[in-house]
Amino acid sequence: MAQLAFAAILVTAGYFLFRRVVFIRNTIRLGRSGVITDNRSARLKNLLLIAFGQKKMFKRPIPALLHLFVYVGFLVINIEVLEFVIDGLAGTHRIFAPFLGSFYSVLMNIFEFLAVAVLVSCAIFLVRRNVLKIRRFWTYEMTRWPRLDANLILITEIALMIAILTMNAADQLLQGTSPNYPQTGRLFFSSFLIPAFDSFDEAVLVAIERVAWWFHIIGILAFAVYVTYSKHLHIFMAFPNTWFARLAPQGKMTNMPVVTAEVRSMLGLAEAPTTTTEVARFGAKDVNDLSWNMLMSAYACTECGRCTAECPAHLTGKKLSPRKIIMDTRDRMEEVGRSLRTGGPGIDDGKSLLNDYITKEEINACTSCQACVEACPVLINPLEIILELRRFVTMEESGAPASWNSMYQNIETNFAPWKFSPGDRFNWAKGD
Repeated sequence: MAQLAFAAILVTAGYFLFRRVVFIRNTIRLGRSGVITDNRSARLKNLLLIAFGQKKMFKRPIPALLHLFVYVGFLVINIEVLEFVIDGLAGTHRIFAPFLGSFYSVLMNIFEFLAVAVLVSCAIFLVRRNVLKIRRFWTYEMTRWPRLDANLILITEIALMIAILTMNAADQLLQGTSPNYPQTGRLFFSSFLIPAFDSFDEAVLVAIERVAWWFHIIGILAFAVYVTYSKHLHIFMAFPNTWFARLAPQGKMTNMPVVTAEVRSMLGLAEAPTTTTEVARFGAKDVNDLSWNMLMSAYACTECGRCTAECPAHLTGKKLSPRKIIMDTRDRMEEVGRSLRTGGPGIDDGKSLLNDYITKEEINACTSCQACVEACPVLINPLEIILELRRFVTMEESGAPASWNSMYQNIETNFAPWKFSPGDRFNWAKGD
């Protein structure tokens, strides 16, 4: 009966996880297509150093070290989930213990060390967020849900780690009384909990061990589904995002080929194109105007706020937060995706990313300094989205600020932002 219940829970979690993965894939595919296959060695280097190696996190060593414990704990401890799944389906208990012998004890002690490290790190993160109230976690875009989401994940991880230690403590006491519990050797950290359970009889210990076992595995499966709705989706999405991230130097902006060809033709640098290429839209008004990798990066956002904390426009009080740009893009994608899934109008719902989510005041405040790009620990580029929205405002709506239009006109006619003749450019050097 327990095996059937476990199989049912496993299949249910797998179903909801599959549905969510398909939804995310379809939502990312709302973006413009494009194949990115260049320089695989550089992309592999980014994947290994940035996603796996957490390289950019270590600009702030203390939170980076805590995050590393949580990250490694997540990867390594979940190896034990394989044993949980096999035990749950086969009706066994610690199926690997007889085969691995003393090495099993070594593995369990490593898992327990990481469990304690995760527990302590998550507790510190909770204090930083809710007691110390680090400023970047409390900016205006961090509304009730983003803050609650972060806290729920941290509390869940603490509860899951406590369940592992509780299960192992009860298990060690049962090893001397029941043949159904294979010998694991002394487990260092959970052994400190043994005195709390020492006075219980066997039936109570079995109940404690089983409840902790079920809590942990159901918690892991629920966690796997929940993170796909959470900002903690970056646990998985950081890897493809670092692989597909732009390799061009940060200061290099992407030109529109059609506009570039036209300008080169006007300047006599190239022959005029014999055919006219139809452009659906200059820049971006909604998520379907952005490229798919820009949309994917929105799902990779950790909401850590490092981009916003480094943004000079934000620091001077401007209404711009690079983190909000990414969060708004993700929210708009989700809204369109849900509409399409239920047979709704999708992108044609009368809303758009520009104006309904992101204002012109926000995108105009950006200095294009790339500070947000440099700060992001998973190579997200908020500036790409900002530039595409500004291109739409400028080229489709002619809505750029008047001072910008004057600058554009001066560059076009005088080859400089200032309104004076090119022949007078070096007059400042004349005389003493």
